[in-house]
Amino acid sequence: MNQTNNHKQISDAINILVALGMPRAQQNERSALCLLALLNLTPGKKWKESEKPLMGITPIMDWAREHYQKEYAPNTRETVRRQTMHQFVDAGIALYNPDKPNRPVNSPKAVYQIEDTVLELLRSFGTSMWHDNLTSYLADRETLAARYAMEREQNRVPVKIAKGKEITLSPGEHSELIRDIIEEFGPRFVPGGVLIYAGDTGDKWGYFDAPLLSDLGISVDSHGKMPDVVLFCPKRNWLLLVESVTSHGPVDGKRHAELSQLFANSKAGLVYVTAFPNRSLMGRYLGEIAWETEVWVADAPSHLIHFNGERFLGPYKD
Repeated sequence: MNQTNNHKQISDAINILVALGMPRAQQNERSALCLLALLNLTPGKKWKESEKPLMGITPIMDWAREHYQKEYAPNTRETVRRQTMHQFVDAGIALYNPDKPNRPVNSPKAVYQIEDTVLELLRSFGTSMWHDNLTSYLADRETLAARYAMEREQNRVPVKIAKGKEITLSPGEHSELIRDIIEEFGPRFVPGGVLIYAGDTGDKWGYFDAPLLSDLGISVDSHGKMPDVVLFCPKRNWLLLVESVTSHGPVDGKRHAELSQLFANSKAGLVYVTAFPNRSLMGRYLGEIAWETEVWVADAPSHLIHFNGERFLGPYKD
């Protein structure tokens, strides 16, 4: 297929994005190719032949290279996701994981699909019905986007952080383990404890009481180094740093050193904990877990495994 047809298809896609009211940052070739990929609209196909395959970010980039000779470097993946697909989902143009809505946010199996109403609209592009269909679609557009935003919110994981107080985290096994840490581990082993921080794979800052952490002498510049959950035990003046193994692995020697440095100025004693969803997964990491740390397993919530040292649970001084 010649380049003229390629350019016409991309140009049409950009014009459609403009007509749909997408922001200027999405009125470009990258977003046009993403739209064409979601429709499997290869060069020469008519808009009425649009389809609705499930596609991940890398397959979208591969599709653009194969059919439109557009090369994207591997490190462009996040740009495609954050600067195009995220906005497509927010606008109700594309659906995120329609085959499995509770798929974790950071799952490599994440997929997108064109929304059915948008598909029907785009199939009429270039026909006498386009204008009327576009007018009808735009009249309902805000309602459509709001509906899908509500559905995404319903799939989030609710977490009770205090009596009568609740936050929600992005769907997935990581957030489910975070919930177990806060709702099951906390009350059992940190009675009267206060949640300071809970990470989220979606927006990272699921919950953060920065003033309380500051009162304990700690100023955090990069949340990327934070443990998954931070709990404060006022009664014992302990700060429990809990890592969910579903994110970056257990508290091994390297991670122990990182956390020790990050919380070096803490006025509270530091307790290091690795949380596992089950003992089977724990078995894979036994050789990596640092000494003088604790291990908690969600499927046996009343037990704690102590890795050596002079006490069962508590901070160690250098």
